[in-house]
Amino acid sequence: MANSASGMAVHDDCKLKFLELKAKRNFRFIIFKIDERIQQVIVEKLGQPDESYNDFTSSFPADECRYAVFDFDFVTDENCQKSKIFFISWAPDSSKVRSKMLYASSKDRFKRELDGIQVELQATDPSEMSFDIVKSRAI
Repeated sequence: MANSASGMAVHDDCKLKFLELKAKRNFRFIIFKIDERIQQVIVEKLGQPDESYNDFTSSFPADECRYAVFDFDFVTDENCQKSKIFFISWAPDSSKVRSKMLYASSKDRFKRELDGIQVELQATDPSEMSFDIVKSRAI
């Protein structure tokens, strides 16, 4: 099925939920995890449209890797309402080396499955994905 060169298989639900976030805005964010038992990336958590960026960042486990997408709304200097979809690769320093390697080797394949990502961030601690950093990358 999947090998370390191509990364993990991606569960269909990941793509379906991402399309809902992108097209219908049914979710504010999606947290994904690799389920090693079934060798697939799966949906771990869906953030409701009214949830905040703080709700999103507090959904990450402190010592385990994850992937996530976040639909970031902002207002430009010209007062235009905009939105960008962020892909965040979360690999805290405290996570296991094997897990970091697995997520790193599977990231590109997984990202290719999610058509419409506009900005990518990699974070090893919460400060690397602070609201200010995300806002500065969005504009």
